[in-house]
Amino acid sequence: MTSVKNFRVDEPATADNLGRGAFVFTDAYSVFDWGKMPDEIPDKGASLCTMGAFNFELLEDSGVPTHYRGVVTEGKERSLDEALAAGNAPTEMAIDLTQVPDLPFADGTYDYDAYHAEAGENFLVPLEIVFRNRVGTGSSLRTRTDPADHGLDYEEWPDEPVDLPDAIVEFSTKYEEQDRYLSREEADRIAGAADIENLEAVAREVNRLVTEQAEHAGFVHQDGKIECLSYEGEIRVADVVGTFDENRFSYEGTQVSKEVIRQYHKRTQPEWVEAVGAAKERATSEGVADWKSLCDRSPEPLEERVIQAARDLYCAGTNAYVGREVFDAPDISAAVETIHNL
Repeated sequence: MTSVKNFRVDEPATADNLGRGAFVFTDAYSVFDWGKMPDEIPDKGASLCTMGAFNFELLEDSGVPTHYRGVVTEGKERSLDEALAAGNAPTEMAIDLTQVPDLPFADGTYDYDAYHAEAGENFLVPLEIVFRNRVGTGSSLRTRTDPADHGLDYEEWPDEPVDLPDAIVEFSTKYEEQDRYLSREEADRIAGAADIENLEAVAREVNRLVTEQAEHAGFVHQDGKIECLSYEGEIRVADVVGTFDENRFSYEGTQVSKEVIRQYHKRTQPEWVEAVGAAKERATSEGVADWKSLCDRSPEPLEERVIQAARDLYCAGTNAYVGREVFDAPDISAAVETIHNL
C-alpha cells in the first residue's frame, strides 16, 4: 500500500515470471513525503486512474512497453474506452507485477547490492527518472546546478521560470526514506542490471508523448517522472504515468497538479512545512531513516472550499487532458480561476 493508492497481488511475481495484480486508487493525497494527509479529495482516485490509463494506452500504441493491463470495472479488465463507454470512471488498474526485494538499511547506508542479489532479472528498478521541460522558480535544480551545466546562456538562474530547449533527465532514489538526486555514476550503480542509457531513452520518449498530449489540451507540461521495471533485460514503464500527482502541468499560467496543494500548505501552514524540512535535515545528519519520527508537528485539515476547488481542478483537468467529459466538473478555465483566487 502507498499513501494514495492500495496495491493488490493476485499472482505474485517470481524470479522467472511476472505476476498479476492491481492498483486501487483512493481519494487520499500526500505532500512533502508526509504520507496520507488528514483530508481526502473526492474523485481524485478516479481522476488519477483515468488519466494514468489514458497515458499507458498512449504509450502502448506508440510502442513503449509498460506493465499496464487495463482498467477494472465490474470485476473485469477492460480498455479505458470500454469502461468510459459504460459510464464507469475507473478506480482500479490491472498491472503486471515484478519483484521488489527489501532494501536493507544499516549504519546510515542502503545496501543496493543486497537488493540486486535477490532481484535477479525480474525487478523494479529502485530509481525515479525525472524529466524537466521547464525550471520553475522553486525547482531544486537551481540549488544543485548552474545554468551553464545545462548549456543555458545565463550566469545565474533568473527570477522567472526558464523553458529548456531540450529536456533535462535526472535520477533520484525510490525506496530511501528521503528522496535524493544522484550522479549518473551512482544512478548507474543503483540501477543494477538495468541499462541507464535505456532508462533515459524511455523517459525521454514518455516525456515527448505526454508533452504532445498536454499541448493538444492547452496545457504546458513542465516536468514529471517515471518508474520502470526490468524483465529479462527489457525496460517497461511501471507505477503510474503522466497524472497530476506524478507530473506538473500548467494552464494559462496556473498550476494544474498536486503542486497547487503543496503551495497552499506553504502559505497557510508554514510552521508545519518548516518542521518537515528540519526533521529531514536532522534525519540526514543523524543517519536516521524515519524522519517523521523527528517531526514535532502534524498538518491541519484543509477548509472545505479548498477541498472542493482541488476536486474540481483534478476532474476538470482530466476531462480536458483525455478529451471527454468523464466527470461532472466546471470547464478547465473556471476550475483554474478558482484555484488562482484561493
